[in-house]
Amino acid sequence: MATSPVAHSPLGIPKSRVRQLMAASIGNVVEWYDWYAYTFLAVYFSDQVFPKAAGNSLVPLLSSFAVFAVGFFMRPLGGLLVGAFADRYGRKSAMTFTIVLMGAGSLLVGLTPTYAAVGLLAPVILTLARLIQGLSVGGEFAAATTFLVESAPPGRRGLFSSFQYVSTTIGQLIASGLAALLATSLIEADMDSWGWRVPFIVGAVLSLVGLWIRKGADETSAVAEEIQRGEATRPKLFEFLRLHPRSAATIVGITIAGTVAYYTWTSFLPTYAQITVNFDKAESLQIGTISLVFFMILQPLLGMLSDRVGRKPLLITFGFGFLILPVPLLGLLTDAYWSLLVVQLVGMVFLGCFTAISAAVNSELFPTRVRAAGAGFPYSLTVALFGGTAPLIGTALQEADNPGLFPWYMSALALISTLVYIFVLRETKDEPLR
Repeated sequence: MATSPVAHSPLGIPKSRVRQLMAASIGNVVEWYDWYAYTFLAVYFSDQVFPKAAGNSLVPLLSSFAVFAVGFFMRPLGGLLVGAFADRYGRKSAMTFTIVLMGAGSLLVGLTPTYAAVGLLAPVILTLARLIQGLSVGGEFAAATTFLVESAPPGRRGLFSSFQYVSTTIGQLIASGLAALLATSLIEADMDSWGWRVPFIVGAVLSLVGLWIRKGADETSAVAEEIQRGEATRPKLFEFLRLHPRSAATIVGITIAGTVAYYTWTSFLPTYAQITVNFDKAESLQIGTISLVFFMILQPLLGMLSDRVGRKPLLITFGFGFLILPVPLLGLLTDAYWSLLVVQLVGMVFLGCFTAISAAVNSELFPTRVRAAGAGFPYSLTVALFGGTAPLIGTALQEADNPGLFPWYMSALALISTLVYIFVLRETKDEPLR
């Protein structure tokens, strides 16, 4: 008897796998919308939540980015605990938990009282909300990226991996677009007083939508199902580190440059332009939105390219790009509209060579039994140490009258990762998932 042909989407993905792709991606959109709304709106709410220091207008903004960094330091804990949960009980259960947690954190940010109303309790509440969101985002990466890669058909892991940042970027776009819309339609006084709260309340509502969508996903970890049936033992919390220390260390090296470049180019660059060359707030948000659309379109194209030529060539291209370009590119910034647009678009091309395949590379280094915790914890730890602190370091260098040191800092980290791409990382494109 002849078998029925398998229906495919325009990207060559079997339609039976598209449902899995959508379940991970749509929930991920909501997760990252909530996370990035904070960055885009920090310049508006910082004066409301944090006390001002006499003669220094950067202190509230610096404080808001410090809380941004604190939220990142919950991400390794989320990557470890939620990753271990995903390895033991399945990716689907873990993704359900993370999106509920993110919605709660977003609601808490939106309802944070002002410093004028409650004093020091205001920054305490905001910090608590970011800790909750940090735990959620760390767990989201561990569960959702492994879910995406494990759902991929043969020869499509790079493509599926790219949807991690496609969905992340859609979340950023919604956050950036809504922030830009509010910034251009409201007077600055209204934006400062109440307009910044709107995106966080919207994020809490969207989390409920993402929760409903994820209920239709199919579990991808056969090992987790075997554990639940009592046919396999549960992995220990740090089993990935004990059995696969080289893989864990490799992820740290892979991620150092990528996370600083990512958070600088997709989140902090508009603010960096504002505090270094007095770039217009509303125009910087508009340019950030345009750049994110371009970045999102690049992801599946570069993911498919990696399925043909391999992971290492793309990572090496990214590494050399950010080794050479940060100093001259950031040196081009002026208060002219075109300067920030050019700087962002050029950087996005090289950055995409990292982001499109990050999930695939990390997941391909570990076996299914410990993949979520193994990929999630070292990645989230590196993001916390280097990505989460990038806005804080950039703002602090500006306050110290040394903003030109920041691009050199990025290039130094790119050198470390480039050496890892060339001499440490093995090519995993054609290796089957263990």
